[in-house]
Amino acid sequence: MSSFSDSNLAKKFSELNNTQQSIQTLSLWLIHHKKHSKTIVQIWYRELEKAKPSKRLTFVYLANDVIQNSKRKGPEFTKDFAHILPDAFTQAAKEADDKMKASLVRVINIWKERGVYDKSFIKKLKQCTASGTSTSNVPSQPSSRHHPKPVKQETPARQEPKKVKKNEPEFSLRQEVEAMGVKLPENVDAEDLVQRLSDLENSASCDASVRERIAALPPEVSDISHLEKVQDRESADRLSEKVDEAALLLNEYNRRLVAELEERKKVARMLRSFILSQQQQVKETEKNLQDFKEKLDKVTNVRQELMSHIQNLPDLTLLPDVTGGLAPLPSAGDLFSLQNL
Repeated sequence: MSSFSDSNLAKKFSELNNTQQSIQTLSLWLIHHKKHSKTIVQIWYRELEKAKPSKRLTFVYLANDVIQNSKRKGPEFTKDFAHILPDAFTQAAKEADDKMKASLVRVINIWKERGVYDKSFIKKLKQCTASGTSTSNVPSQPSSRHHPKPVKQETPARQEPKKVKKNEPEFSLRQEVEAMGVKLPENVDAEDLVQRLSDLENSASCDASVRERIAALPPEVSDISHLEKVQDRESADRLSEKVDEAALLLNEYNRRLVAELEERKKVARMLRSFILSQQQQVKETEKNLQDFKEKLDKVTNVRQELMSHIQNLPDLTLLPDVTGGLAPLPSAGDLFSLQNL
């Protein structure tokens, strides 16, 4: 991999495209040069500002990959990006449609779920994404002490979120699946699903050791310009050996990534099917619950009516004596004894 320089970094940012391979490759290179994290973050923001609106989301995806995959090695990128992210999300949200804003919010929610940043900072990023206003206007190194135009930014901050919320389409999971034309598996076993999700935590994309080996590959194996430095057969053989080793490592890693991608697609379909089945069960349970509530109300009403009726019945012990002094009526035992006479 090529050495670090501002011009080389700017060139790599300009060549960035919205593919997983491009994002992960540059992310590995940036993490490998983490000692230049402050410079990387500043140039990243500068290039994001210069990029077309449609490409700014790709810069955010790159930042997400760098932040999450560098946490184990140190907090440099997490801290340095935090100073610039509010302005970056403000820039990324400008001229963005609802779909792109939803993607930005999805990245923020991932950081919230994984505890990358605290709740107050997450809330701040969402406000910047929704309103298009930021707490800082310094491009390269934002500061929270200076607010040049707070009054002019106050009005869109109140109005824009309502517009996004109003126009943002709300699709159910079933509508989303039907639109994708994906056939979902039936009768997904919960234990099997949990096991496959657990296995994905040890998949190729989570293999930090291999990613480090790829990031540490010598620059001559990926830069064709180094061929000009080969002057003899011995140096050519050494370079060929390095290239073969790098190719073997990359081919094996790519094979694992392809297998992981297929597994993730299968697990995603299983998750969608499982969620749909759970949603259906929730609807059925809610319906049954409502039916039982209605039956309980009816039984309660009947019980109250019965208690009211019982209370209105006369007390037989308080009725007057209607026998007129006559002998009491014979009991059942007396009747049987009379019949035997």
